[in-house]
Amino acid sequence: MKHLTAVSWGRDRIDLFWVGEDGALWHRWWDGERWSADESLGGRPVSAPAVTAWAEDEMEVFAIFADGQLWDRYWDGQSWHDWESLGGELAGTPAASSWGADRLDVFAPGRDGSLWHRWWNGSEWVPWQREQDGGPPATLP
Repeated sequence: MKHLTAVSWGRDRIDLFWVGEDGALWHRWWDGERWSADESLGGRPVSAPAVTAWAEDEMEVFAIFADGQLWDRYWDGQSWHDWESLGGELAGTPAASSWGADRLDVFAPGRDGSLWHRWWNGSEWVPWQREQDGGPPATLP
């Protein structure tokens, strides 16, 4: 087990994510009484995962893959959705947060040394923007 991260989306609930020895992302959860069995979420992350919950029983996990892009999977309360690429030219470890229903923010270091930011605005992913002091944000393909 390496690159461990955790999130809680409700009372008595803890979800753990890590990159396993096989290189895939793994998950287990605490339901207030016992730990689940480990489950593979697949993928081939080269970074530690980042995870956030934006509502009860809803969460999203992010990781950078070898292609330098940020990939994500989300739990909608019923099932895990397939990995999808959010693009980018990234390296390092992402960080994720949510400040309300249908708002997710993810940050990641770019291969260019800049900090990049992308967010879900409730209906779509806003394109990557470079975070910088002053001045307009730059965009990343």
